[in-house]
Amino acid sequence: MTTMTDTSNAARFREFKMPDVGEGLTEAEILKWFVQPGDTVTDGQVVCEVETAKAAVELPIPFDGVVHELRFPEGTTVDVGQVIIAVDVAPGSGDAAPVAAEPAPAAEPEAEPEAPKGRQPVLVGYGVAESSTKRRARKGAETGPPAAASAAVQGEMNGHGPAALPEARPLAKPPVRKLAKDLGIDLATVTPTGENGVITRDDVHAAAQPAPAPAPVQAEAPAPVVAPVPVAAGARETRIPVKGVRKAIAQAMVGSAFSAPHVTEFVTVDVTRTMKLVAELKEDKDMAGVRVNPLLIIAKALLVAIKRNPEVNAAWDEANQEIVRKHYVNLGIAAATPRGLIVPNIKDAHEQTLPQLAASLGELVSTAREGKTSPAAMAGGTVTITNVGVFGVDTGTPILNPGESAILAVGAIKLQPWVHKGKVKPRQVTTLALSFDHRLVDGELGSKVLADVAAILEQPKRLITWG
Repeated sequence: MTTMTDTSNAARFREFKMPDVGEGLTEAEILKWFVQPGDTVTDGQVVCEVETAKAAVELPIPFDGVVHELRFPEGTTVDVGQVIIAVDVAPGSGDAAPVAAEPAPAAEPEAEPEAPKGRQPVLVGYGVAESSTKRRARKGAETGPPAAASAAVQGEMNGHGPAALPEARPLAKPPVRKLAKDLGIDLATVTPTGENGVITRDDVHAAAQPAPAPAPVQAEAPAPVVAPVPVAAGARETRIPVKGVRKAIAQAMVGSAFSAPHVTEFVTVDVTRTMKLVAELKEDKDMAGVRVNPLLIIAKALLVAIKRNPEVNAAWDEANQEIVRKHYVNLGIAAATPRGLIVPNIKDAHEQTLPQLAASLGELVSTAREGKTSPAAMAGGTVTITNVGVFGVDTGTPILNPGESAILAVGAIKLQPWVHKGKVKPRQVTTLALSFDHRLVDGELGSKVLADVAAILEQPKRLITWG
């Protein structure tokens, strides 16, 4: 990399350092650069995506100018506080220091259309300047279909744009563009409702043709993107670096497993009435526009059980030797993503109505699937639900999320023979497992919470009488 020592040029360049984008994080990996030397950038424009120990985060540049130098290539882990990019804030005022050639990046961002005069809404990947400028296409740019899912697993975004773009490119953020691509929606056909003509996620969903809904058989949760890691011919082993979210998961799980004494209890329950309630709610006008599934009822049942047994919603403070009772519930939902398992949570879920909870769950799932969950969304959880049923698994013994006292695992909902009103009948049945920290939750309390959840799912009218 080039080191700038010319004092006549030094005042022209501003450096942008890797910020702490989480809670005390010390490093982040550069996943993707959205700019290259010579590109014009504006205040607020996202210049790169980085992965921390908690999530993938987009970093905006805080000033205008022309990119002079990228200090680190994609795939590099950088300490917080290190300079990652230098920008010429007074281009054209003299000769700039030479820029060292950078390695070819793994991904090619789309070429940008000519920006109209006058400041436009700045969205990720646009970088609109005051004057009419055109983003420089990099050498060796390719056109073609989106990259395979295996690249996403490795944190590489290999989508290639077309060689030429129409003058009026629809305005939409990258997560919305990805959603449209996944749904097969042409953004040019979508009517925008966002401010300044920006297409929102709701606009894309509105443009999508509704798919026939299959009969619900299990609680829904974010499905993982599983793709094979490329293996060289004849290789007997493949080594994958442990970093980012995967590294944080490993450390947290080891810490939790060996610091909190886990106890897990199980109950098998007839959820036929819950499945009927889900079907009815899907037709309820008050639930229009939100996702209704068994996970919604299970989440509400757990919240009611916590309300009836508030002592379970607590944390163990080892340093002060105190049990910290929480008078709020930040409900975590374990989500499998290309970068590993993450647990974003719904803040103050105990205060939400059923339609509000449904909307929160839908937003949480969509954001997790797009890989855009923020560190703040994963901080401060109090109790978690993990849905192993989506993988066809009957149940499990989940490990506590660090700092929490309980986690509920939901198994697959299957049609099984069940004794109902004295006769063996086919019923929808599932198995629940509740793991809890035995330092602050004894067997009686844990059993009460699990029994309450089961009772509500068996007779969901108790949501009204108990909630």
